[in-house]
Parts: sequence; C-alpha cells; structure tokens
Amino acid sequence: MTVVPPTSPTPPRESPAELLRVALGVLAEYAPDAIELGKAFADAGHELALVGGPVRDAFLGRAGVDLDFATSARPDDTERILATWGDAHWDMGREFGTIGARRGDVIVEVTTYRTEAYDPTSRKPQVAYGDSLDGDLSRRDFTVNSMAVRLPDLTFVDPFDGLTDLANGLLRTPVTAEQSFDDDPLRMMRAARFSAQLGFDVDESVLKAMTAMAERITIVSAERVQSELVRLLMSTAPRRGLELMVYTGLAEYVLPELPGMQLTIDEHHRHKDVYEHSLTVLDQAIDLESGPDGPVPGPDLVLRLAALLHDVGKPATRRLEPGGGVSFHHHEIVGAKMATKRLRELRFDKATIKAVSHLVALHLRFHGYGEAAWTDSAVRRYVTDAGDQLERLHRLTRADCTTRNQRKAARLSHAYDDLERRITALSAEEELKAIRPDLDGTQIMEILQIPAGRDVGAAYKHLLALRMEHGPLGPERAEAELRSWWAARRAG
Repeated sequence: MTVVPPTSPTPPRESPAELLRVALGVLAEYAPDAIELGKAFADAGHELALVGGPVRDAFLGRAGVDLDFATSARPDDTERILATWGDAHWDMGREFGTIGARRGDVIVEVTTYRTEAYDPTSRKPQVAYGDSLDGDLSRRDFTVNSMAVRLPDLTFVDPFDGLTDLANGLLRTPVTAEQSFDDDPLRMMRAARFSAQLGFDVDESVLKAMTAMAERITIVSAERVQSELVRLLMSTAPRRGLELMVYTGLAEYVLPELPGMQLTIDEHHRHKDVYEHSLTVLDQAIDLESGPDGPVPGPDLVLRLAALLHDVGKPATRRLEPGGGVSFHHHEIVGAKMATKRLRELRFDKATIKAVSHLVALHLRFHGYGEAAWTDSAVRRYVTDAGDQLERLHRLTRADCTTRNQRKAARLSHAYDDLERRITALSAEEELKAIRPDLDGTQIMEILQIPAGRDVGAAYKHLLALRMEHGPLGPERAEAELRSWWAARRAG
C-alpha cells in the first residue's frame, strides 16, 4: 500500500521490460568509455559497476555525462587505473574511498565498496570498505538507487527489486525504513526530494518511518538540509515533495512556517487555508517562469521561495474584525522578517535571502491599483522600490491571484497588464530603472557653492523626489528648483 497527498499527480507506469529496453538505449551512449574503464579494472583484477542515479536515470530514458561507479579496488589502485584511462584525475574524498576522473566530456566518480556504521548522534558515517557489490547496494537510500550494471559485460544487478519499484513509481528502502533513516536521517529529505523530482509515491513503510522519526532530522547540518530543500524546490513538481514533508511532520523541523499556515483562513474566505493558497501560488509562479533567454529563466529559486513564503506572516497578524471579518495588517512586513530568519537558519546566501525577503515585503504593493489610478510618480516608485527584482515581482504578483471568481481574476489580470504597459512606456521615456536627479552631487556643489556634506545629500534627495514626481526636469528647471529650495532652506 502506498500513500501520497491527494493533490499530487500520479506518474505514468511502464513495465520492467519496457524500462529495460529504454535503459539499453541510454546505456549504449555510455558504453564505449564505461566498457573500456570496466576492462581496465578487470585487467587489474578488480570489479567495477555503474551504480546509483545514472542507472536509475537510464531506465527513465535520461543520459548524463557524470557517472558513478563502485569497485572492489581500494582508492590507491583506483587512482592508478584512472590515471591511465582519463585525461585528468583527482582525489574527491579518499577517506570515503572516492576518486574522480575526466575523459573528454565524461566525468566519473569511482568509490570503493563500502559498509558504514553510524553514530546515532551524528550523520557522519564511520566508513569501512566492503567486499561485495550487493553489500554496497544495500546501504543506499532507496531500491531505485540500488541497481547496478557490472562492467565490462553489462550485467544488470538488482538485489532489491528496484526495477519493479521504478516501474511502479515507488520509493522503498533496501533495508527497513527505520534502520535506513536511523542510519542517515537526511534520507527522509531525499524521499521528499525524489518524490518531487520523479513524481513517485512513497511506500507505506517509508511514510510511517518518516512520520515517527521526523525529529531525527535535527541532527543533520543546516547546510545539508538546505541542499536537499533546494533540489526539491528546483524540481518540476515541488508541491508534491512539500506536501509529503508537511504530511509526515518533517516540515515542522525544516520549514515550520509552511505547516504553520494551515487552517489560517484568508480574508476573503476563498481558500481552504493559507497553506493551500501558498502551494497554489508556487505552482502558478513556476508556470510563469521564462525560458532560458527570458527575464526569469526557470527553475528560479528566488521566485519559488518567495512564492512559497509570501504569506508566512499571516498567522502572526491574523485579527478578527467587527462583523466577522478577518484582517492580516502588515503581514507582508512581518512575513519578510520571518522569511529572512528562516532562510538564515537554513544557511542560504545573503543575496538569496535579501531578494526573497524583498519580494515578500513588496508582494501586496500592487493591490489597489485597479480600484484607484496610480500617478506616474507611484508607478516610478513601484519600479524603483522593486529594483532588480521587478521581473520576479511581476510574476509573484500575478501568481498570487488565486481567486475562483473569474470576473475578479480577469479584472486583476487586466489591471496588471495596464501597469506593465505603463512601466514599459515610462521606462522607454526615461530609463526608469536608473532614475537619477537631473543634477549630480558635483553640479549641486558648483551651483550652490557649498562643500560636500549633508546639505548636498538633502539637495540630491529633493531633486530626486521632483524627478520621481514630474519626470525629467531638464538642467535649467532643475537648477531653478534647486536654487529655490536652497533659498527656502537657508531662510528657514
């Protein structure tokens, strides 16, 4: 029996025989380099097998240039063989038995068979070399990643029936799920990530273990958790993985703001809760990402994080109003602070944190545009405040429209179309994204005969405000306005 969130899509199913036919075609692309490498290991008296993701992806019809291998050879022997096979080789982690090499466009990682013992208080394994391929495959996270192809004879090895699980779109562990997650709690995040990336269900045993052991994720470093979360969010269907994290309780320890939005009804009573609304906004934001040559090439991490977190401030600002209404005053400001705090704890970089929190803070700015016409000054300020996040803000704002009222949705869409047209027109007239006063600091000092200091800064701000309000003034009018301002300032 399997359990998946009801809103998640069900992946298409193919027979193991059909998957094998697909894999043979993909593996043929690897064959020349991989077989030659396999022969080199065999000639030296060692086993070599293609393992993990490349094998799984071959069955899914996906080829790559980065190949993972497992071998009976110890690292020193592996290094000697790779030195003769490749154009370059390097030590990727000798303490873990891994040596890397490159041959043309093909990059390989070769790791000695391993068995691992774990300290219950740490994710770091105590590495011991193993003596068999089956034993090495047994320590992997899921059966779909526990398949291998022996080289050079291309013998398929599947001790845990991963091919059947792959055909059924199922994530199951080679050993018991409890043992697997106890050994390495990060595998719970990987379950959510693979569910999103591959569109797979999780086995009931995996679901139960994730639910019972969710708190154990806290022993994993924030950097490693963040890495898995990013991979999940950058997948084609992140909603599926996020729902699994919330359903099992894993999100309570990784991204508690997400389940915290459940059952907080929005002010219009149009959504089941803010949590569902936020996932819908994420889906819609993904649909609005551009192609590789567009302004927001997908997958875009900043846009996706902003879409997911744009309403995190609502639970904290929820107020019941007279007459039974609900308000969330300043939830965008509170939400921006909450997003900053959470992303810092997850060790995101400063640029990402700044961009996401900025978008969260601005996501309500557009509301009201359709009801009251904005002046050109207001449009300029919208663009100036958005800065380099304008294109993302366009998409976040449009994605935030999840109303079922077709007339209202059309009205909001037309209103934003109008705003974008005005931005384009104003931008063409005055290079809106780089608005500056008509006079710079040096010119201000020359006209007023004053040294650098606060007065120059105040004059600059005054001229910038005039530019924002009236558009380009021209040098003569700008000088007149400056002298008038300066005379009033001195008289005051």
